[in-house]
This record gives sequence, structure tokens and C-alpha cells, in this order.
Amino acid sequence: MVFFTRPQKLKGTAAFAAGVLLILFRWPLTGFLIELYGLFILFGDFLVTIGQFAGNIPVIGPYIQRGLEVLAGGRSNAELPV
Repeated sequence: MVFFTRPQKLKGTAAFAAGVLLILFRWPLTGFLIELYGLFILFGDFLVTIGQFAGNIPVIGPYIQRGLEVLAGGRSNAELPV
């Protein structure tokens, strides 16, 4: 609960909740896109960590790792609360 109510995560939490409500109000595509945005805001910090793990996959790992690092926008693990 503390993770979702941090000031820097409130925008992502609100977007995810709004997406769920839009899906319930029969706007599935719009709701799904807003949920994806909320998830990216909430868990975007972990993309670099996932990329480092995926970098160990033979042949395609380095490409996945680089793509996730670009998608994360230069975020680093130093910002993670864990």
C-alpha cells in the first residue's frame, strides 16, 4: 500500500484506477491504454532490472536489454526503494 501512495506514484495509481473504471463503464480499449500508461508509470523503474536479467538470454538477450534501457529513459537502479 505504501508503494502505491507515494507522491511520485500517485499519477500512475490514478491512471490505473481510471483505466479500470473505464473498462467497467464499457470503454475497454481506452481503459486498457490508460491502464498500460499507469503500469508504466508505476513499474517503469524496474525495466532496467528486467533488462539486466534478460541480457543473459543467448543471442537475443543484449537486444532485449538495450530496448528496455531505452524504454526506461535512462532510469537507474539507484532510484529503487528496495
